[in-house]
Amino acid sequence: MRLTFLGTGTSTGVPFLGCHCPTCSSNDSHDQRTRSSVLLEFDGRSIVIDTTPDFRQQGLREQLDRLDAVVLTHTHADHIFGLDDVRAFNVRQKEPIPIYADLPSMESIRRIFPYIFEADYPAGGIPRLTPHVIDGPFDLWGLLVAPLPVLHGNLPVLGFRFGHTAYITDFSAIPETTLEMLDGVEVLILDALRHQPHPTHSTVEQSLELVRRLKPQRAFFTHIAHELRHEPTNAALPRGVELAYDGLKLELS
Repeated sequence: MRLTFLGTGTSTGVPFLGCHCPTCSSNDSHDQRTRSSVLLEFDGRSIVIDTTPDFRQQGLREQLDRLDAVVLTHTHADHIFGLDDVRAFNVRQKEPIPIYADLPSMESIRRIFPYIFEADYPAGGIPRLTPHVIDGPFDLWGLLVAPLPVLHGNLPVLGFRFGHTAYITDFSAIPETTLEMLDGVEVLILDALRHQPHPTHSTVEQSLELVRRLKPQRAFFTHIAHELRHEPTNAALPRGVELAYDGLKLELS
């Protein structure tokens, strides 16, 4: 299975509009971050976790020509506002695309995108989605995906574990019961917004503490703000831990 980081930036993306800080002015392509999302590819299937406002741009960059499922962590704008663009794959594949989310997120999706679910919508060109509510582990063509409940400030959101890999973006705290579900993880992908404390996101130091506890073989940080330059931040991280970047591909067992 291949995992591609479609985006690794925070909700504003990097560069931040109107900012001229060293990161936003950087010529290093690693410092140019679209909103956070990943693509999983296996056995001819393509699955995205979150459809960001940059989804179309990300799909064009990665030459994505098939989409088999959308899995959502939560429904903040930077994670769902590209959902309408999945309709291109409806046209290509001539079938609905399954979408997976917990119950509160599915209710929000129906409220934010009512036209998708209105049977009598008068215009054409809308996404065709088949909703599936996540209430436990679910199977995607032989890939078992386990939801990982975490807290994003006071909002419950989901990370996901598939095989020996876990993807947890947008969190500030991980309950003990979820940490137990991460036992034996080999590739750990974590939110690490910046060094300074934040009320709804993990910092670099907090995520490093989780890495020390869980001891994965490799760890990658994502959902990165413009406070972190890629090269100097990466150089300061311990062995086996690195900042992810847009387009980074991992081959997973």
